[in-house]
Amino acid sequence: MSSAYPSRIASPAMQGLGSGAGGNNSVTSATTTLFRRLIWEGSVPLEIRIDQKELPADSDRGLGESYYLQVPRISYLPLIVPELKQYLIELVLSEREAANVKEDVWWFEDEYGTVVKWNWPVGLLYDIYVTSKTVSLAANYPPTSTSTSMGPQPSIHPQPTVPLRLTLHLAPMGGSDKQLPGSANTEVLKQSFMSQLKEADFLRWGSTKRVTGLRKAEQDGMWDALRDHNFEEFWRVASKITPSPVAPPMPTSPSSFHNPAFHSRPPSTDP
Repeated sequence: MSSAYPSRIASPAMQGLGSGAGGNNSVTSATTTLFRRLIWEGSVPLEIRIDQKELPADSDRGLGESYYLQVPRISYLPLIVPELKQYLIELVLSEREAANVKEDVWWFEDEYGTVVKWNWPVGLLYDIYVTSKTVSLAANYPPTSTSTSMGPQPSIHPQPTVPLRLTLHLAPMGGSDKQLPGSANTEVLKQSFMSQLKEADFLRWGSTKRVTGLRKAEQDGMWDALRDHNFEEFWRVASKITPSPVAPPMPTSPSSFHNPAFHSRPPSTDP
């Protein structure tokens, strides 16, 4: 069973690419929107298992073996708690046990026993616990090549562990920063998200005035859009704090293509 997030990736034509209206600026704006959309629609597979040692004796342990879902890279583990509770916990536990479950003591660990942070985006967790280990495997185990009657065959690299395998613990552990804030307490996650935005704002501009200058309704709307996976509503606000690239000048002669300035990364708008 898996999550169904709407796929709204627009083609270049839908975003205005290729149209003559607006010149370079319209093409740059459309390209920026397209790449933002592609990043937004990125997702990673998760496999969730409940720690068998923490299940009551009358639990249906067979149903709790594994639960698979596809989660947006920009989402967070606490946001999938309601789905886990509905499609995993309530099936595995008896009705009485399920009613007594407290999400605010849940926590995750990866398949190597590392505690997973609840306030990091799922995509970042995947890169840390899956992609980085793939790179490590490639470094420790060089690619192998085989020779056949057809000659040397392409090298074979170690493959990544897909999906990201996590163990869900239902019993509390020490250290409140390692536990989930609870599906009913998304305000804690929202505050963490806003803090991360301020950090990014400071690194980008040298101050946090663009984030702190947002009205409360805008801050709430941006978080609600992230939670509900609404691209348009999110970027309606996020575009106020995120720079957009400036279109480079078009070459005026063939020799312009050999100018290093023409091929350099275009500057971002900085009001």
